[in-house]
Amino acid sequence: MGKVGACGGSPARLSALLAGAGLLVLCAPGVCGGGSCCPSPHPSSAARSASTHRGFSHQGPPGRAPATPLPLVVRPLFSVAPGDRALSLERARGTGASVAAAVRSSRRRRSGADQEKAELGGGASRSPRGVLRDGGQQEPGTREQDPDKATRFRMEELRLTSTTFALTGDSAHNQAMVHWSGHNSSVILILTKLYDYNLGSITESSLWRSTDYGTTYEKLNDKVGLKTILSYLYVCPTNKRKIMLLTDPEIESSLLISSDEGATYQKYRLNFYIQSLLFHPKQEDWILAYSQDQKLYSSAEFGRRWQLIQEGVVPNRFYWSVMGSNKEPDLVHLEARTVDGHSHYLTCRMQNCTEANRNKPFPGYIDPDSLIVQDDYVFVQLTSGGRPHYYVSYRRNAFAQMKLPKYALPKDMHVISTDENQVFAAVQEWNQNDTYNLYISDTRGVYFTLALENVQSSRGPEGNVMIDLYEVAGIKGMFLANKKIDNQVKTFITYNKGRDWRLLQAPDTDLRGDPVHCLLPYCSLHLHLKVSENPYTSGIIASKDTAPSIIVASGNIGSELSDTDISMFVSSDAGNTWRQIFEEEHSVLYLDQGGVLVAMKHTSLPIRHLWLSFDEGRSWSKYSFTSIPLFVDGVLGEPGEETLIMTVFGHFSHRSEWQLVKVDYKSIFDRRCAEEDYRPWQLHSQGEACIMGAKRIYKKRKSERKCMQGKYAGAMESKPCVCTEADFDCDYGYERHSNGQCLPAFWFNPSSLSKDCSLGQSYLNSTGYRKVVSNNCTDGVREQYTAKPQKCPGKAPRGLRIVTADGKLTAEQGHNVTLMVQLEEGDVQRTLIQVDFGDGIAVSYVNLSSMEDGIKHVYQNVGIFRVTVQVDNSLGSDSAVLYLHVTCPLEHVHLSLPFVTTKNKEVNATAVLWPSQVGTLTYVWWYGNNTEPLITLEGSISFRFTSEGMNTITVQVSAGNAILQDTKTIAVYEEFRSLRLSFSPNLDDYNPDIPEWRRDIGRVIKKSLVEATGVPGQHILVAVLPGLPTTAELFVLPYQDPAGENKRSADDLEQISELLIHKLNQNSVHFELKPGVQVLVHAAHLTAAPLVDLTPTHSGSAMLMLLSVVFVGLAVFVIYKFKRKYFHSC
Repeated sequence: MGKVGACGGSPARLSALLAGAGLLVLCAPGVCGGGSCCPSPHPSSAARSASTHRGFSHQGPPGRAPATPLPLVVRPLFSVAPGDRALSLERARGTGASVAAAVRSSRRRRSGADQEKAELGGGASRSPRGVLRDGGQQEPGTREQDPDKATRFRMEELRLTSTTFALTGDSAHNQAMVHWSGHNSSVILILTKLYDYNLGSITESSLWRSTDYGTTYEKLNDKVGLKTILSYLYVCPTNKRKIMLLTDPEIESSLLISSDEGATYQKYRLNFYIQSLLFHPKQEDWILAYSQDQKLYSSAEFGRRWQLIQEGVVPNRFYWSVMGSNKEPDLVHLEARTVDGHSHYLTCRMQNCTEANRNKPFPGYIDPDSLIVQDDYVFVQLTSGGRPHYYVSYRRNAFAQMKLPKYALPKDMHVISTDENQVFAAVQEWNQNDTYNLYISDTRGVYFTLALENVQSSRGPEGNVMIDLYEVAGIKGMFLANKKIDNQVKTFITYNKGRDWRLLQAPDTDLRGDPVHCLLPYCSLHLHLKVSENPYTSGIIASKDTAPSIIVASGNIGSELSDTDISMFVSSDAGNTWRQIFEEEHSVLYLDQGGVLVAMKHTSLPIRHLWLSFDEGRSWSKYSFTSIPLFVDGVLGEPGEETLIMTVFGHFSHRSEWQLVKVDYKSIFDRRCAEEDYRPWQLHSQGEACIMGAKRIYKKRKSERKCMQGKYAGAMESKPCVCTEADFDCDYGYERHSNGQCLPAFWFNPSSLSKDCSLGQSYLNSTGYRKVVSNNCTDGVREQYTAKPQKCPGKAPRGLRIVTADGKLTAEQGHNVTLMVQLEEGDVQRTLIQVDFGDGIAVSYVNLSSMEDGIKHVYQNVGIFRVTVQVDNSLGSDSAVLYLHVTCPLEHVHLSLPFVTTKNKEVNATAVLWPSQVGTLTYVWWYGNNTEPLITLEGSISFRFTSEGMNTITVQVSAGNAILQDTKTIAVYEEFRSLRLSFSPNLDDYNPDIPEWRRDIGRVIKKSLVEATGVPGQHILVAVLPGLPTTAELFVLPYQDPAGENKRSADDLEQISELLIHKLNQNSVHFELKPGVQVLVHAAHLTAAPLVDLTPTHSGSAMLMLLSVVFVGLAVFVIYKFKRKYFHSC
């Protein structure tokens, strides 16, 4: 997927994007001054690259990404796919070279300039170091090479058919936009401009047109108006004959429209200033226009008339409907801001977007700048509780929350791809700074599994995130990624969408045929995966759909990726083996569907030569394309699959006019290829022929044949393979262990997948595996690894919750409040639900499905209302309580109290607030079985418990309209034991320091203690403490059965305590956190086991807050405030 921007792009993807409208922007950094001076690519087809503050950004396909003028487009000069017809150029100021070349000059690594100087003189040029000249003469100082292993260079200068045309009169113009019209069209349009860097505006422009493939051009200034200054050139992506020119808004706001490939124009004045355009992917006359004052307009007449759709639209967050997912082709998706700054997701028809006709597919507000509409998916982000939550709608169905592994805790996410009914996302987790983890989803885009950890990222010129991930064109499921391992960046390759990754094998020999000593895994080939916004900067990689086996990239051989000593490499067998082709960076263009490679050297000097290879880079011939050396600014290939005409743009000097060199490659071919000119080639990965569940054989031209291929035929043959374990990835919630098995992660409960089904229904019970999406294998182990339908078990209600739809504990008097009843387990179809709103009104429902949209209620009075819900079925019941404050909204509160206390001892409970200074507060306390609360103005209360058992305490804190609550449970006993636990240091690396993680780890620790000692779990309570290093408190409790019998004595507790210490001292207590990560549990002070002293007079500085513990299967949140002594009775 290329060097993905914040919007996530790929060369293959971007090729398709740019092919739609033919815009290629090559704008030199350092000249564009913030991007305002740079010409834009065709916005309807270019990928957006502005990162979001809240970390949800994406790549938009043609006709779906808003038309934003880009200062930079992540696109290589020579990776011009069929259909790409345009590019934008920038001239340097005050130098003899283009800006691109000038930038390049500061990065030269060695004396490659000597070769270019020889070219300037027109004499015999130097061959690359250590390469034989024609006639078998060896260059001085070099050794004889192995002709079968070395890359061969033919130094005899051959001549390409070319013509040169100068844009006379435009020598001062420093920007140009070039558009090559549709396939089989001879029309080329060029818009040149003079951008004044002092004024920050365009002061002159010229429009040129060629009708003979660029041999000659006609100046059209008189046809558009001699005084008209043009700023942008747009092309309809579905009808290349339709051209739109935008005037400079500093002078006037007008459009010039042509329907005959730019031969004639009609001028239309506008009453708004266009900032960007978005063309419809199917309807050639439908356009969306975004104005500088954040208004969205639509036109059904190719810009001749406009209608306002919506005001306050968020930049770049508007989309046309997607064919197949939306029934109405004129439906517009957009994100709009309210007057108070909130954002919401709206849809409406382009010609009828009134308030009554607007829909809100996502209830409530969304985070600003977070709406993405791409293929069959719609994504939004909503932040609550300080954490971002991501939601997805598949095929315009109801939104569902995207499920990442429980402790991924993302702080940034980028949707990279939605191809083939699957979401590829890059997620920066809580413990990452400059790397991202790659995740891949199921078909609905809901459940995500890890594909690759710690992929390198960087920041683009505009601050957008760039991910080192590249999707190889033409081969489904093949990616390259740069992964950071121990501060070293290494290149990995996958052939099955990230299930398996391996390092790249370095070439056996170098450019001269000498052996390369590079042993995996210590040494390998590393590639630059960014698709450069500037053709003369490092980091070029290219592949092509019509040449699926050929990959060309720059990189180096060694232990890690380097920015120095960069060479060019080629693979002609889809990444299995590589060859070095140049010792310096070159840009490479695919001609004739990849049958011919064209290479042009990166240099700051003028050139007149390029290199051609007919045998996939094994040998190269030198050709001149101009008689006078040219400072090259850019190159544009002919549209269509063959790409046999190329236009080189440049200058003889910084004061000369634009020089357009048309290069025709047809003369280098002998004839059209026949069937006998081809040979079969089978796609494989290190000899394994089954790739993504199929064996594919392609047709390749024989290397010795110089015939023209014509139209691409694709794969000759494709046969499905028998399914094996390698065709399946781990399902959501499962992790692959060292033995290859997918087993549940420590945080995942496989039975939770059945919680939403009812008795008599069925659900898919996961085997722990899921087939890689788009894998075509059949039979074999498919049945064994595929999820099985299973009857839903009858379950009693459990995990009942009642919450408000917005997650708040407040409601406005006289307004609807929506209450949501959530049940973790239970038969939802055969359940009686009773809801008491606490104001004298109660309702009943016969099943949960009738309450999916929530229960709406209006409170007529202000106060605190105790909302209760009771759920009953034939197997049991459950209840939940919500204390709702009407018109009394706060922000963050934690209830601090001990984990365990003794009977009749005074206990202090304290409400700790964030922020601590919030003005006048009211504290509402609920504890024990009291039906009436205790209301105080102080944040602490004291109380006693007179009987043993578990007691719940809830505090609600009100400040103005803000209210928050916290609930904790405290265990009351006559006596117990306590011991501080510590762990091996590796546990700290996986500790995000949040309550949920501490609760789950506490459960794992308790299980390991029970397994190691045989002590019943009822006697053990483990509380993991907040902060680092990770520690925990172990309590030994006097469990008593429900009948009140068989209660353990003090001696029994002492024996259990000694057994626990003995096992801990022997290092017998340990657990596996994840595959390959073993954690050892031991006593913090082995010679002095600590004891809890329950005297209530100790310093409050010992208070430990926010602890998650598990006791008898219940979630228990308690606070510890004690001194410690040795293990003995309390």
